[in-house]
Amino acid sequence: MRNPDPRLGQAATAGPPSSSHPPLITRFLRRAALAAAVTPLVLLGGCNMALLAPKGDIGVQEKNLILIALGLMLLVVIPVIALTLWFAWRYRASNTNATYAPRWSHSTAIEVVVWTIPCVIVLTLAVLIWRTTHSLDPYRPIESQTKPVRVDVVALNWKWLFIYPDYGVASVNQLAIPVDTPVEFNLTAESLMNSFFIPQLGSQVYAMPAMQTKLHLIANEPGVYAGRSAAFSGPGFSDMHFETLATSRADFDAWIAQAKASPAMLSRAAYEQLALPGEKTPVTLYSNVAPGLFDGVVGKYMRDVHGNPICGTVPGAVPGTGAPALTLNRSAILAAE
Repeated sequence: MRNPDPRLGQAATAGPPSSSHPPLITRFLRRAALAAAVTPLVLLGGCNMALLAPKGDIGVQEKNLILIALGLMLLVVIPVIALTLWFAWRYRASNTNATYAPRWSHSTAIEVVVWTIPCVIVLTLAVLIWRTTHSLDPYRPIESQTKPVRVDVVALNWKWLFIYPDYGVASVNQLAIPVDTPVEFNLTAESLMNSFFIPQLGSQVYAMPAMQTKLHLIANEPGVYAGRSAAFSGPGFSDMHFETLATSRADFDAWIAQAKASPAMLSRAAYEQLALPGEKTPVTLYSNVAPGLFDGVVGKYMRDVHGNPICGTVPGAVPGTGAPALTLNRSAILAAE
């Protein structure tokens, strides 16, 4: 019989060869965990928490609502996550000290806790939302001893037109408002539906063609606040933003005087040119605005084939409100038929 190769005996008794893979995997996992922890912080560093830095009363109330709602929901989320991790560790297979109760199926105390706490939170949120839905209604005027500034807003493609009916001036992509003065916005759109939003002042409201929406805001601190479109509306959407200049009353009056001194006038022909699609439109001031321009934009699609309006408004026709009521022009309809 041949003697076996001595190298085979050495291989059989030496055991499995050592490997450097486990240390490499460990280092990789550590670096991956570090990257996963640091990356969100780096990305969040470029975020602008405008909603959490409000500069007006409406924005402050909405910030408080967001934080209260978040806190109430975290009362459930945080304990659930913590208990999930604790149960996984407590009842792991290697823990022989954990209680083993395969026939356990019910606990009245646990049932009371897991049902009572969510019910109380849902009830609290329901009451909170009911109250704030009415108190933060964008159509609700802000109570103040100061007369509000009225601004008619038209969402164009892709720019914002602001008309000041009480001053007879207008501006493009720049909104000036006095501090501590309520601002009453009437909004519509030329063609595409859009969304008007000044994050640091409060609510966003949609601007839709052939319709008029309302929004009431107030700025309590001077500053320049970013305004933007919050609804995608085509290729120029990313540049459809404007500056909100919240200034003292004296500076606001100076801005109005500057607008009145502008050589540009917003006639109906000028508006038709302005309404053409355009991107990155520069700030423009208009010293004069054609009468009824905003109402004409709202009623643009409410005309018959001959261009006659089929709807109109009767001032003060809504009892107890003084608001206009919509009326139907039957003669125009019959003429169109």
